[in-house]
Amino acid sequence: MAFRDGPFENIKVPLAWTAAVVVVVAIIGAIFLLLGDRTTPEGGSSMGAARGGFEATAGPVGGVFAAPVRWGGAARDYVGGYFFAIGENRRLKAEIAELRGWRDEAIAQKNINGRYEALLGLRTEPAVAMATGRAISDARGPFNRAKLIDVGSAKGVRIGNPVVTEHGLVGRISGVTSGVSRVVLLTDVASRTPVMIERTDARAMLTGDGGDSPRLEFIRGAGSIQAGDRILSSGDGGGLPRGLPVGVAAKGVDGAWRVKLFSDHGAVDYVRVLLFQTFGQLVSPDALNAPPLAGLATAPEPNAAEAGAIRDAAARRQTAQQAQAERARAAAAAPVTPAAAPLTTPNAARPATTAPRPAVATPPPAPVAAPTVPTDAPGGAA
Repeated sequence: MAFRDGPFENIKVPLAWTAAVVVVVAIIGAIFLLLGDRTTPEGGSSMGAARGGFEATAGPVGGVFAAPVRWGGAARDYVGGYFFAIGENRRLKAEIAELRGWRDEAIAQKNINGRYEALLGLRTEPAVAMATGRAISDARGPFNRAKLIDVGSAKGVRIGNPVVTEHGLVGRISGVTSGVSRVVLLTDVASRTPVMIERTDARAMLTGDGGDSPRLEFIRGAGSIQAGDRILSSGDGGGLPRGLPVGVAAKGVDGAWRVKLFSDHGAVDYVRVLLFQTFGQLVSPDALNAPPLAGLATAPEPNAAEAGAIRDAAARRQTAQQAQAERARAAAAAPVTPAAAPLTTPNAARPATTAPRPAVATPPPAPVAAPTVPTDAPGGAA
């Protein structure tokens, strides 16, 4: 039965007065508690027992009423975390998909930069100027092996220039325009490259036949090559610098020696063209054909001490020459003693077959001047 359906249905409670009474009662209770809460001689509170009893009674009741609130908060946090995790997962998936593209591009750029660094690190002995290019076309067939690169005569490229990658020699320039050049690979049937075996320094000719491994022909010396020997450019004929890496020697199925090219270790797309024509461009012929001692300068003027030493040495040398000349004149002026008759030997009876040797001519005594005698010599000789 509803409240208004009972005997109190006609009773009307004024809300304002009721609120005022509740407030007044609460104030009076508060004043009573404040006045009644006094400190005991033991240092405690006079209302401590009542407060403790109230807390002991209200604690479990408050915990029971607070449990649903805690459960509701935990459920709200769980649901919120779940929906937040779903949104975060979606955001991370989108970010990973975007970063995956950047990762692939970074790996590609890293590979390209590594190849560029390897190309820029190429050094020849002696140093040769180079031009860097990129392959823009590839022509392949049963016999034709060639590429087009995007550098030409505008950068100094000429017909015959060798082309290398970071791995080794690729081929030669066979045609040039202003901005494009044609490269004939080592595997082309028209390719002929003088090479040498690094281990024995034996010479050979690398001949392309359209296959992936060109042949070695005209190998000089028996037993000068073995499987695994490194093959380098020999520089014979002046068309290529010496020492460019070419490949490794291997025995073919047909029994002929072939070369596994180093350039097969990677794509031939970034190349460097050696601007090399002849060895004459590496050094000035005038410097090689300079006259002897052409680089020596005039000696500086001697100082006073050096000039005195030079004069003393010249005077001593002149005095020694004069003394030697006097001794030679005295020996020429001395009388010559006649030689004794030769002894008779068994060979004397043998008839002479040659003309007798002429006697040594002696100067006549008349023109020889007598030695000068001092006036104060003993005996008074004038």
